Amino acid sequence: MLKTVLITGASSGIGLELAKIFADNHFNLILVARNLSKLQELEKICKTAKNQIHVFSCDLSKPNSATEVFNFCSSNNLQVDYLINNAGFGDYGFFHESNWNKQAEMLQLNIVTLTHLTRLFLPEMVNRKHGKIMNVASLAAFLPGPLMSVYYASKAYVLSFSEALSNELNNTGVSITTLCPGPTESGFWNAAEMNEISVIKGAKLPSSKDVALYGFKELEKENAIAIHGFMNKLMAFSVRFTPRFLVRNIVRMIQDKK
Repeated sequence: MLKTVLITGASSGIGLELAKIFADNHFNLILVARNLSKLQELEKICKTAKNQIHVFSCDLSKPNSATEVFNFCSSNNLQVDYLINNAGFGDYGFFHESNWNKQAEMLQLNIVTLTHLTRLFLPEMVNRKHGKIMNVASLAAFLPGPLMSVYYASKAYVLSFSEALSNELNNTGVSITTLCPGPTESGFWNAAEMNEISVIKGAKLPSSKDVALYGFKELEKENAIAIHGFMNKLMAFSVRFTPRFLVRNIVRMIQDKK
């Protein structure tokens, strides 16, 4: 019997590539995102002779959206063996000039919905003594983020929350992995209006496929933290020994548009 994975933010980027990888590894898929037409296109790509695919269009930046996803699974008698909390977005600019509604939606999606989905599906996994969760954070989780203050802070929450759960779940048969990509070739930068910052402009970034494949392997290994790329690992490690004022100044310099 095939296992079932639920992937949020499945219509593009890392989420889309994860869907393909799980399909290639003989999983049933529950694909969640706002754009129904893109989900239906992905369903055709991922469908095999053996697996089942369900798509659910839902705006996870809205309150109670996690309950809607859980109810969809319950009403269709879908057991979720793997949960991939991938959906998220960022915003660029000075916080005092930002649109509050957009910041609130970011907090809802990146923090509240992720946490609620974990709370809804985790008890069943613990009862079955089997399950895996991957929460997608970022290299940003290790850093303060001038010009993206809320986004960086939200990813720090994801990392801290997931690490704590990883410890709580020792010997339960359930594992939690936090995937922390650095800058990745995806639609994220366009959405966040960041294509002109120095670290992105003209840079050769790893593909969403490469990051997704790395995340899948680390999830299967049940590693608590998965940082993609040697330089990203070095950055995450080195900030422990660097004065905080210097870290935030370096991040500001990197993120300024030249």
